Amino acid sequence: MSSSGCPVDHSSFAHLAGKTPAGHPPIPSQSQSSSTSSQSSCPVDHSKFQSNPLNPKNMMPDLAQTPAPGQTVDLSTERSTSSIPRGDDKGRRWEYPSPQQFYNALRRKGWETPENEISTMVDIHNFLNEGCWDEVLRWEKLFHCECEDISLLKFQGRPQDLTPKARVFSWFGVEKPFDRHDWTIDRCGKPVRYVIDYYSAPDEAPGVPAFNVDVRPALDSPGAFWDRSRMAFRETWERFFGGDGAGAEGMH
Repeated sequence: MSSSGCPVDHSSFAHLAGKTPAGHPPIPSQSQSSSTSSQSSCPVDHSKFQSNPLNPKNMMPDLAQTPAPGQTVDLSTERSTSSIPRGDDKGRRWEYPSPQQFYNALRRKGWETPENEISTMVDIHNFLNEGCWDEVLRWEKLFHCECEDISLLKFQGRPQDLTPKARVFSWFGVEKPFDRHDWTIDRCGKPVRYVIDYYSAPDEAPGVPAFNVDVRPALDSPGAFWDRSRMAFRETWERFFGGDGAGAEGMH
């Protein structure tokens, strides 16, 4: 993947092989529930990357658009542009991988994936990215509305590293997320890290996978603690009193 790659580690979606949704999956929303199996070992042969250095912006190797050895289905090399602004190149947006790049990424990581499922997996992948970015913007608009220039600087997939929140939830019987990503945004010149836990949810219809994402600022600054506290108050207010969380808005 080039530096204009996407904010999701493609291997996260290998478990979708064999599922062909009739349409787009439900819009991701912030959640603390349903997940799929945890990651117990790293499926990536790190030695494969020695001749192809990782891109520091997305911690992924650059991937060619050429068919993989033994590939039998022609995959598109066309890439689509996301709605996510690039923090390192004002005026540009991050690009999603083509189906061919997506397939190459899965092959490099050792995942056997049906070639005819790749286009569907790319659609799900891109849809999840857009949902995660919407969640980031929701946090920013609620608590940092003075900054209207939000962009994504870099991202990293960390499927082996549980977030503290996911770890605590697992102690109470909640299954672990199938993936975790860290996104670093540019908030008017200030880098701010977000963490994202990805959970599988029960299919809403046969063959239509559903997902929940839990997007929130990483607890690595006093400001992040304050934002998380305000959001918790807002959600508690809405749960018990309804309305739009005006009590929490008053804390802004």
